Amino acid sequence: MLVRIAHLATRHPRTILLAAALLAVLCGAFGASVTAHMKTGGFTSSDAESSRAAELIADNFGGAEPNLILLVRDNAGADSPAAKAAGTKVVDTLRSRGDVIGIQSYWSTPQPLSTALRSKDGKSALVIGYITGGETTAQKVAGEIAEQVVGSNDGVSIAQGGLSSIYHDVNGQITHDLAVAEGVAIPLSFIVLILVFGSLVAAFLPLAVGIFAILTTLAILRTLTVFTDVSIFALNMTTALGLALAIDYSLFIVSRYREELGNGLDVEAAVVRAVQTAGRTVLYSALTVALSVAALGVFNLYFLKSFAYAGVAVVVAAAAASILILPAVLMLLGHRVNAGDLRKPLGRLLGRTPRGDLAPEQTFWYRTVQRVMRSAAPVAIVIIVLLLAVGSPFLGVKFGYPDDRVLNTGASATSRTVGDALRSDFQANTATNVTVVLDDYHGNPAAIGDYAAELSKVPGVAGVLSGVGVYSGGSKVSAGPPQMTNDTGAFLTVATTVDPFTAAGKTQLAQLRDVPSPGPALFGGAAAVNVDALDALGARLPLAGALIVLATFIVLFLFTGSLLLPVKALVLNTLSLTAAFGAMVWIFQEGHLSAVLGSDATGYLVPTMPILMFCLAFGMSMDYEVFLLSRIREEWLASGRTAADSNRAVALGVARTGKIFTAAALLMAIVMAAMVTSKVSFIQMMGLGLTLTVLADATLIRGLLAPALMRMLGTANWWAPAPLARLHAKIGLREDESIAGAPESGKPELARRT
Repeated sequence: MLVRIAHLATRHPRTILLAAALLAVLCGAFGASVTAHMKTGGFTSSDAESSRAAELIADNFGGAEPNLILLVRDNAGADSPAAKAAGTKVVDTLRSRGDVIGIQSYWSTPQPLSTALRSKDGKSALVIGYITGGETTAQKVAGEIAEQVVGSNDGVSIAQGGLSSIYHDVNGQITHDLAVAEGVAIPLSFIVLILVFGSLVAAFLPLAVGIFAILTTLAILRTLTVFTDVSIFALNMTTALGLALAIDYSLFIVSRYREELGNGLDVEAAVVRAVQTAGRTVLYSALTVALSVAALGVFNLYFLKSFAYAGVAVVVAAAAASILILPAVLMLLGHRVNAGDLRKPLGRLLGRTPRGDLAPEQTFWYRTVQRVMRSAAPVAIVIIVLLLAVGSPFLGVKFGYPDDRVLNTGASATSRTVGDALRSDFQANTATNVTVVLDDYHGNPAAIGDYAAELSKVPGVAGVLSGVGVYSGGSKVSAGPPQMTNDTGAFLTVATTVDPFTAAGKTQLAQLRDVPSPGPALFGGAAAVNVDALDALGARLPLAGALIVLATFIVLFLFTGSLLLPVKALVLNTLSLTAAFGAMVWIFQEGHLSAVLGSDATGYLVPTMPILMFCLAFGMSMDYEVFLLSRIREEWLASGRTAADSNRAVALGVARTGKIFTAAALLMAIVMAAMVTSKVSFIQMMGLGLTLTVLADATLIRGLLAPALMRMLGTANWWAPAPLARLHAKIGLREDESIAGAPESGKPELARRT
């Protein structure tokens, strides 16, 4: 198959490039509006109890669970004429729109209910409401309302928060961060590529393929929004993944093409050979990455499903561009791929003579691997202990649902300002109330009062609001809003002083659920959303992990024909991920680098991030494993297949690929590290975690630990039981090693190498 693709590229290069250019333009134009069609939620299942409770309140009780909160502050006090006038104007603005319901304010709510809407220092007060129309519409409306009311005038400031405003702010921040990240990653990648290749032309090729992959990715994401919900958070990751993989794959192919030119093949044969060998590695790598990312599709959360859909699509786009478009470019360039060589002028400038290409046995990597294999067991033990030590903080990991604190303090987002004020300045956080829906309840109203009284006795509950009264500490303190009970049933609001995303919040929710209710009760609010999200993830996590392990094992078996090498690869990947996860707990959960990153340590991690990082990093780590094993396997098949030959094959394989996969890792790390510039904390966490994983994988894992373990296994590296060996002989994925039409000058070297 790959040979046919290569011949297609070499015979019709101009047609392919013209089609690619046209496709890039169309994709760029179509994908430019993608952010306007993406969503910011997707952390909970639509059929979760908390989701059903929120839907019932929105439909049956006039949006009594607010998703819009406006903070009015006046240093002269919330009861000043200026503050009252500003608050009244905000209410009038909201009522005039028609898409905001359930509007309440401190100035229009009777005592003692209004006390909950005023800050403890008496200088701030709230206006709350519910934006109708669903998640996507709500965040757009929140942006429109912010333009109308947010700002300062006559000493009174107005800030906007609530869930819809958080979604709007995060959406805008991620769009901005994406432009910054790409503005950092692309120039730095080009500089590194110049250092790797020495040639300006060769350095530009991987970057050009990467830009093509980004444009294709935007169009793919835009297409997906037509058919399904797609999370805005997928934008950063899939464009970064597309750029990183496109650069990686094209780096492999360009390096192999230049190597084959140096071996004496003519241009066409070198292109075919590069696609046949490095292209085969690209296909296996793309398959492992795609299968790893596809495992996210088992989760019933569109946040993770978005990464599954978009991730698979962008991997396919990057691989297709690398094995079809890039060979067409190489065919047209020929030997000019080495044009613009900067090594000679730089050498003359520095007074140094550039060295020619070294034989594999003379390289740093060959000598390093030889030293490692002479002390294989001690090296393996030291590295494994080091990785486990770095990963040990993950034993204390805690998970919690994201709120406005995902926006860093440096982000220009008023929703973060309002969130901080609600947590610190108010008796109870309006945004974290627990709601209880008694759907279709038509029993004695007194039973609702008794239920509210018992709920108010639960530790950490500031008060319970119901249609028959307001309760605190088991006693009724005032009358309640009658609209909380109607012919569809009733609902109650539990004001809590406990952080809903902590273990204490989970405990309090369990205690509230243990209180006998007068009818079937559905619990909503932040604490219930948090528990539902964690339960949904935990239920599908074993299946996702099993699918990744099984798929990776099968692909690597088909690639190598070995039973032990896939097992080794799975173990090594797990070790590198363990270290990265430990670092993430130390940095983001415990907050050791909060001042540097601008993020706040909440004491827990967003639970979807480690799952997402695991699937992505697992696939990307296999990228280098496949590339390394490909060259080791080439050397092994060409040898006498003794124990000494196995060791030499490992050393030669690392020597021939070490420079390339470390350069590829550095380039991928640059792309992923660019996400650390984000002002959204879990995008930072994902970028930093993947950066650490990639760098550790390409140095400690592939450069040191993998050779040490392969030295200890010896010829057993390539062992498989007889039935599996026969199976691999029949269905193992391979390419014909011959190249029809190779020139005579290239055949002796080609025969020796294959």
